[in-house]
Amino acid sequence: MARGLLTADVIVAGAGIAGASIAGRLAGKVKVAVLEMEAHPGVHATGRSSANYEPTYGPPLIRELTKASGAFFRAPPGGFADVPLVAPRGCLAVGGPDDGALADQAIATGYRRTDFAGARALVPLLREGAAHHLIDDSLMDIDVEALLRGFLTQHRRAGGALHFGARLEAGRREGGIWRLETAAGAFEAPVLVNAAGAWADDVARRCGLPSIGLVPKRRSACIVAAPVGINVMAWPQLISLSDTFYAKPTGGKLQISPADAEPCEPHDAFADDLALAEGIDAYGQAVAHEVTRIERSWGGLRSFVAGGDPVVGFDPAADGFFWCAGHGGYGIQSAPALSEIAAALVLGGSSPHAAALSPARLRG
Repeated sequence: MARGLLTADVIVAGAGIAGASIAGRLAGKVKVAVLEMEAHPGVHATGRSSANYEPTYGPPLIRELTKASGAFFRAPPGGFADVPLVAPRGCLAVGGPDDGALADQAIATGYRRTDFAGARALVPLLREGAAHHLIDDSLMDIDVEALLRGFLTQHRRAGGALHFGARLEAGRREGGIWRLETAAGAFEAPVLVNAAGAWADDVARRCGLPSIGLVPKRRSACIVAAPVGINVMAWPQLISLSDTFYAKPTGGKLQISPADAEPCEPHDAFADDLALAEGIDAYGQAVAHEVTRIERSWGGLRSFVAGGDPVVGFDPAADGFFWCAGHGGYGIQSAPALSEIAAALVLGGSSPHAAALSPARLRG
């Protein structure tokens, strides 16, 4: 726990993937302190992500940033991680007769069509009846823990500080400096990076700034046993085009989600049992696998602003206040490219994406 007044060039509020990746990118360039309200990094959205590298997923800017992150995931800097950050998985999407437009949209982003025989070769228990079967060969599993640890290690190796239990209580701008009062003590720096995930609007309000209209949305997920005698780790991720479920192999079992997105206040999210039941039912209509028991369930928060693109840049309403928020469900897969842009902007540089990401677009 911090004691007295601690100073830095940049303070990053939040040690999820957004804050950790920015801190890692700034490592060795400026003195950075990361403040995390929880007792560990990545407790909320980051630690509860389904963890895919999926360049076909999300709005156009996100897909571009995800593709730009591919080289980092495949070949991170030396010493960044002692395990591969990604592993091939692939994705099979299925849809009903009314999902033609969704199928066309998926193909436009990189999916390709296959027939039922081709789909069933990938998921042997797949039921007949779907009108559309699409494959995305580019999807990969991401080792989120290794990615988060790698960025935080970069930060620490450069002498960066990481403070836990440091929930922001109040912040004010005085003499070109942000002065912050937290549960772990007082901190000050010329630049404050707001990477607080679902709590980013709360951080802004505590610093006297208006919100950017951030809307956290809950997503439920659970772990169930694999079908008896089936190696589900050989399966691709299975999704419905209409977003009624996804099923992802993990640890010899299946992670199933109803792909829900229920608006809520920022909180320590938990699963919606009714939504899970609906998702498992939708999965059972697509796959001949009767799920009789949920082994574990949880909820996560995916936060959005109007338009769906992240908010990355200095706020025109307050000097030195930098946003890195609103990543939706895409923050991990786009983190390498987005953090590189964010670090450049924090240091006074530029990016061709600066205007599209800027919080100025959300101010009147």
